[in-house]
Amino acid sequence: MRIAFLGLGNMGSHMARNLAAAGYHVTCYDVVQQAVDATAQDGLATAVSGVEAVRDANVVITMFPAGEHVLAAYRDGLLEAAPDDTLFIDCSTIAIEDAVEAARLATEAGHRALDAPVSGGTVGAEQGTLTFMVGGSAENFKPAKSLFDVMGRKVVHAGETGSGQAVKVVNNMVLAINTIGAAEAFSLGAHLGLDPQVLYDVMSSSAAQSWSISTNCPVPGPVPGSPASNDYRPGFATALMAKDLGFAKAAIESTGTPASFGMAAYEAYTEFNTGDNVSKDFSAIIETKQKKG
Repeated sequence: MRIAFLGLGNMGSHMARNLAAAGYHVTCYDVVQQAVDATAQDGLATAVSGVEAVRDANVVITMFPAGEHVLAAYRDGLLEAAPDDTLFIDCSTIAIEDAVEAARLATEAGHRALDAPVSGGTVGAEQGTLTFMVGGSAENFKPAKSLFDVMGRKVVHAGETGSGQAVKVVNNMVLAINTIGAAEAFSLGAHLGLDPQVLYDVMSSSAAQSWSISTNCPVPGPVPGSPASNDYRPGFATALMAKDLGFAKAAIESTGTPASFGMAAYEAYTEFNTGDNVSKDFSAIIETKQKKG
């Protein structure tokens, strides 16, 4: 299997390396030359353009910042350059309608398509423990499963095209709500004079337990590998969470779903997503909770 991997950011670079380490022939490309150079130094094959990378590929995996980048790449030569019946797997987190449109473009060009956003952050990408939420036909999902198993620990076939993105929208809405709840809990504890380690020891092993506490704890100390314990380096950047909550807001409004907590999370992260906060891990939202009103 010959794989073209396009998009070598904090997530994609690790995913591509894991595929290569598993023995797959991977050719990589990114618009940022520094990312390409770093990948080449790790021994992976690189290309001078996305079009060159896909020319001999059976599978094309994209990991881009937004839907506009996926659609532009598909329209600007990738689909035309790839061999007939190539499987295009988009692992970006994008709007549901963009995922549906990307699949339509790929299918009309004689290819196959899956939307397969991920959860697990840079740690999950590096360790190969991501969760994949996959939308598309069972026929297209089957040959891709072995690739997902290399890059992730959990792979869920969510349904037809767009379903992977729909699951990601819901998942990240809950993640944001949980993180805000964890931030408020640790802040309240601090104002009550409690040691954050004591709170962590209780909440991480009781009914309050969540990933936002046990793995991505928003206060420094209890989890040494968490962004909070490393100057809030992402992780999963605030800008990305704000983007994903924008997708959640659109889905809430288009379906008429009562979701006051989801909308509150959208508003909180939209307000927080300014200045230096943009590039901090999203758990840094605790900084807005630490001062008494």
